[in-house]
Amino acid sequence: MIDEQLLRYSRQIMLPQIDISGQQRLLDSIALIIGVGGLGSPVALYLAACGVGEIVLADDDRVELKNLQRQIIYNSHQLGTVKVESAAAALGSLNPEVRVSVIADRISGDSLRKNIERADVVIDATDNLASRLEINQQCYATRTPLVSASAIRWEGQLSVFDSRQQDSPCYQCLYGRLGEVGQSCSENGVMGPVVGMLGCMQANEAVKLLTGAGSTLTGRVLMLDALSMDWQSIRLERDPACSVCGS
Repeated sequence: MIDEQLLRYSRQIMLPQIDISGQQRLLDSIALIIGVGGLGSPVALYLAACGVGEIVLADDDRVELKNLQRQIIYNSHQLGTVKVESAAAALGSLNPEVRVSVIADRISGDSLRKNIERADVVIDATDNLASRLEINQQCYATRTPLVSASAIRWEGQLSVFDSRQQDSPCYQCLYGRLGEVGQSCSENGVMGPVVGMLGCMQANEAVKLLTGAGSTLTGRVLMLDALSMDWQSIRLERDPACSVCGS
């Protein structure tokens, strides 16, 4: 690292769990963020600020007025622009050292598989169940750690699925256990700071996965009720009958 990098990242290099070696791992890492909306906005900003070497942004939407209540990476002057291009410009302004690649498409199939294979961590910040299930399948198949979060109304949940660990459950285990249905914030509403909190925590979990610092939420689900400001952590066991990771 050069002197400018040592200064830029000095506050996290001071942390004994990160140090010089952890910062270098961040600089050498690739993070794939799928969905650059309410969750993906803070994830992208914080991973760029932390110095993740390459960030790949995937989203097929354009910036709309209704997004600005929670998607903090955009501003009013960017209405109608391609989200990933506007987000990439914001990241470049924040940290010019970070390489930003964009995919202005809803990636699936072979494209999804190839992008997950080259990533060191995948952040699922999508807003639909079908995408979440496919991302989970590909992450499990490629042994790529997955940080997943969702939020609706005043509630949210967060977990890490790390198929490199033999006993780690996958997202399908959670889906079967909690019986999630395909609800969306467009139908039910969502409080902006709630997705912000969950997105920030996704970024934190991603940094821990990339550096080896602390312990992640693998095998646990963190659930938030922001109206009462109540956090709950539940254990999630691997489901032997899971259609993705079961025996």
